[in-house]
Amino acid sequence: QVHLVESGGGLVQVGDSLTISCAASGDTTCISAITWYQQTPGRERELVASLSSNNLTYVVDSVKGRFTVVRDNVKNTDYLTISVLKPEDTAVYYCAADVKCGPSRGLAWGQGTQVTVSS
Repeated sequence: QVHLVESGGGLVQVGDSLTISCAASGDTTCISAITWYQQTPGRERELVASLSSNNLTYVVDSVKGRFTVVRDNVKNTDYLTISVLKPEDTAVYYCAADVKCGPSRGLAWGQGTQVTVSS
């Protein structure tokens, strides 16, 4: 199975930067991509960025230039860095693994981490 654990959220100030981590364990060789989602109150989760196993990066236009995704293959950990934080970045951020084999086939979700941007 694939298990994801997120960390790194918190209370930050407008203009700061923040990095959220998503550590994968289990059948990590079955992961084809890690995708990041943002969920604000009253709204569904929205995809903001992804990084495939062959290092293809996708960032939605609305946050391009401020959201960056990278991976540490040794630690099996993905990182989402948000720069120049804005109040509208306040949300719960989830990572999800697209799992292509094994008992976790499908999407495996992290527990989510809250980011609150204070002005």
